This record gives sequence, structure tokens and C-alpha cells, in this order.
Amino acid sequence: MNTVVLGLGSNNSFNEMSPVELLAHAVNELREVLEEVSVSSIYESKAMYVTDQNNFFNMAVMGHVPDEITPYSLLNFIHKIEAKYGRDRSKEIRFGPRSLDIDIEEFGSVCLNEPDLILPHPRMAERQFVLLPVLEIFSKSADCLKKEQIKKQLDLLPGQGVVLCDEQVQKRFESVCHAKTF
Repeated sequence: MNTVVLGLGSNNSFNEMSPVELLAHAVNELREVLEEVSVSSIYESKAMYVTDQNNFFNMAVMGHVPDEITPYSLLNFIHKIEAKYGRDRSKEIRFGPRSLDIDIEEFGSVCLNEPDLILPHPRMAERQFVLLPVLEIFSKSADCLKKEQIKKQLDLLPGQGVVLCDEQVQKRFESVCHAKTF
């Protein structure tokens, strides 16, 4: 089994589903391949890189995948989920608005540097909207080294406008996902 950490984000509705509902549906779909799933709370963040767009709703998911699941098979599965919920990579602006974005942040101890997949995710350490939810998940684990590493990375970052969403948003997510956030 490999431990997988995923970052999820959405800032556009799709088929009358809000970004928060899209995140919840994505988590439900991810349960098809992930075991022992932990989900963070939902955070709202200002867009990075391309700033003239709606704020994003972000979260992290951690789970375990069986050994037969490779980073590439997980990536293919993720791309199918993104497409199902409205993402069309051929029509989007890089770092622009999207209904659903799922990034593999870490896949066990795998290190890859291929054109279509880099692990660990190369921009994870510069993104507060990834590190805060991931830290929340690791706060419940016994991996003290990982928690300290994430805290140090967060301390190096300037403020990026990432805030924990209110209880109403968390409850909306939970009602669709049937999973409790932290």
C-alpha cells in the first residue's frame, strides 16, 4: 500500500453544482481507489498565478492505494473524474478557472520527473492552499516529522489569502460527501 496525498480545488460551478459540491462528489469518486480516506476542511483562497478569476475552494485528501495502483493509473483515474465534472483541459487557460482540479501531491515515496507527472508535486511547497489542508490531515497522524516539515514550509510563505471556510460551507460539503471534515 502507498499513502497518497491529493490536493483538490474548484472555482467554477458545473451542471448546477457549486464548487463545494463538486469537491464532495470528487471525494466520493476517489473512494473507489483510495482506502482509509482522510479529508481536510474546505478552505477558500485567492487565485494564484492568474489572479483575475473567482476565489478557489480547496482541500486535501489522504488515503492508501493498493500496490497495483501506479502513479500513472491514479493520474488517469483523476483525469476521468475531472472530465466527468466539467474540466476540459484542451479549452482551459493554465492556472485559470476550472470546475475541478485534482493534483497528486505525493504518492508514497515515489519521485518522478516526467513531462506529464512530477512527484512530489513541484509547486506544493509554494502553495498555502495545499499546505494548510495537508497539515490539517497530518495533525491527526503520528508522523511528527512530516508535520514539522509542512509547518516549516508554511512559515516561509507570505500570506496568500487562504482562509478556513465557515461551518455552513463545511456542512454543505459533508451533506453531499457523507464524510466529516476535520
